[in-house]
Amino acid sequence: MNPRNNNWRSRLHEVIFESNTSAGKTFDICLLICILASICVVMLDSVSALHSRYGELFFVLEWFFTILFTVEYLLRIITVKKPLLYVVSFLGLVDLLAIIPMYLSLFLVGAQSLLVLRALRLLRIFRIFKLTHFLSEMSFLGAALRSGAKKISIFMLVVLAIVVILGSIMYLVEPAENGFTSIPESIYWAIVTITTVGYGDIAPITPTGKFIASVIMLIGYAIIAVPTGILTTEIALMTRNKNKGHEACPACGREGHDDNAVFCKFCGERL
Repeated sequence: MNPRNNNWRSRLHEVIFESNTSAGKTFDICLLICILASICVVMLDSVSALHSRYGELFFVLEWFFTILFTVEYLLRIITVKKPLLYVVSFLGLVDLLAIIPMYLSLFLVGAQSLLVLRALRLLRIFRIFKLTHFLSEMSFLGAALRSGAKKISIFMLVVLAIVVILGSIMYLVEPAENGFTSIPESIYWAIVTITTVGYGDIAPITPTGKFIASVIMLIGYAIIAVPTGILTTEIALMTRNKNKGHEACPACGREGHDDNAVFCKFCGERL
C-alpha cells in the first residue's frame, strides 16, 4: 500500500475513532450535537401542529442529517483495515440503522405508504444508539450485566416465587368483588404492589388482605436495592481488575482494550 495513502487513512482514523486528541474530541462533539439535533427533529416532526407548519423544513433537515451520517459511516468503513468486521459489529449496525430508513422511504411506497413511512420515521429515533460512540465505558456495563446475570436471575426467581405465593393467598382471603377474581389477577396485583407502582385498580379490603399487602410493600422496598447492589459490585470489581485504554483498533474500530494491549482482542490486529 502507498505510504502516503496509509498515512492519510491513519490520520483520518485518529480523528474519527480516537477521542484522546484535540481533533478527535472536536469531531466527537460535532457528531454528538448532530445526533441530538436529528433526534429532536424526529420528535418534533411527530407533533401534528408542528408537522403541518414546518413539515418541509423537517424533511430537509432529515435529509441533511441522513447524508451527514452516511458520509460519516463511509469514512468509518474507509479508515479501518477490515471494513467487514466494522460493518457487522454493534456500532456498525447502529450506524447503518441510523441512515437506512430515509433511503428505504424512497422505495417503499404504495397503498400502505403512510403507515410504512411512519414506521420508518420511528426507526430513525434509534439514532440515539449512536451515542454509544461516546461511551467508552459502555463495555463495563455490558460485561457487568453478563457477570451478574446468574445472581440477578436467581434473585428474580425468588421474587417470582414470592408474588406467586402471596398472590395465591390473596385470592383465598379476598372476595372476588374486590377484584381478586382469579389467581393470575391476584398475582398481577402482587407484582404491581411489590414493585411499589400501586395502580390502585385492585385493592384489598379485609384486615387479613391489608396485612398481606403491607408485608408485600415492605418486601418491595427491601428488594429494590438488591439488583442495584449486585450490578454495582460487579462494575467495581471489573474497574479494579481491568484498566482499559481508549485506543480504537485500526482494523475493526472497536475499543475496550487494556492499556498494555499490543493486539486487538476482537480481530488480532496490532494496535
